[in-house]
Amino acid sequence: MALELTILGYNSALPTANSHPSAQVLNISERYFLIDCGEGTQVQLRRARLKFSKINHVFITHMHGDHVFGLIGLLSSFQLLGREKPITVHGPKGIEEFITIQMRLSGSYHGFPILFNELEGNESKVIFEDDKVLVKTIPLDHRIYTNGYLFQEKSKPRRLNPDAISEFDEIEVCDYQNLKNGRDFILKSGKIIPNSYLTFDAPQTYSYAYCSDTCYKPDIVPIIQNVDLLYHESTFLHDLKDLADFTKHSTAKEAAMIAKAANAKRLILGHFSNRYDDYSVFLKEAQPIFEATELPETLKTIRIGPKGRR
Repeated sequence: MALELTILGYNSALPTANSHPSAQVLNISERYFLIDCGEGTQVQLRRARLKFSKINHVFITHMHGDHVFGLIGLLSSFQLLGREKPITVHGPKGIEEFITIQMRLSGSYHGFPILFNELEGNESKVIFEDDKVLVKTIPLDHRIYTNGYLFQEKSKPRRLNPDAISEFDEIEVCDYQNLKNGRDFILKSGKIIPNSYLTFDAPQTYSYAYCSDTCYKPDIVPIIQNVDLLYHESTFLHDLKDLADFTKHSTAKEAAMIAKAANAKRLILGHFSNRYDDYSVFLKEAQPIFEATELPETLKTIRIGPKGRR
């Protein structure tokens, strides 16, 4: 199973006619997660032809408007579309009040449960887990309380080798789960048939880390070590390092340094300041440090997995 990331918007605070604030949809093991929800996110979801109904979890990094101002509109649209199943909003402490006040003052209502998982504390922790996916926080350093998120597929069972299994009449269907779990098979004679002969390697698992907004924070590297795909903000070029530090943002050089230290497979830059008209300058700064750096493209889906990139 491939990991698919659709970037709905990636610019910094001010929307423009041709760019949109932060929002992404991640499909990992057929779980569709919305990451950040800047203004206009639901319009971008329409343009990307992504079904609203598939989104059951929203992950908000922090309460700055370019990451959250689209959420009340999206929740209101869920109501208009007749949604009944619950949706869970993960985000900083205060996110429930933020939504509830808007709904109350606008006379809005919703016929579906909105569950809030409010976050606080500065240690990485698991905030979502099911049988296939695990999500951890990545504590970041911004002007207000902020978390990034690490999305990881869980280990998968080994795949049965039917040709090898057919050689042994003693192996029955009830034994298959043990084989998938990696156990050898012992014949009645006492002979051990190695699991490696009866099964193939388990399918590869994939991971994605989203880090926006933050100043340079190398202590996140152990959390995202060996990640397959990393999105890291690069609001400025390094000649404006002082401004980046003052506003608690990162430079393209610093994002590349994080990717290199984490041994990431690929890096996507984003959250560019509106002072830049040509984003290729970010690549020129980052690629000498981390070659597998790329720029985001609005509404383009990046696929990590056996089918390659789309």
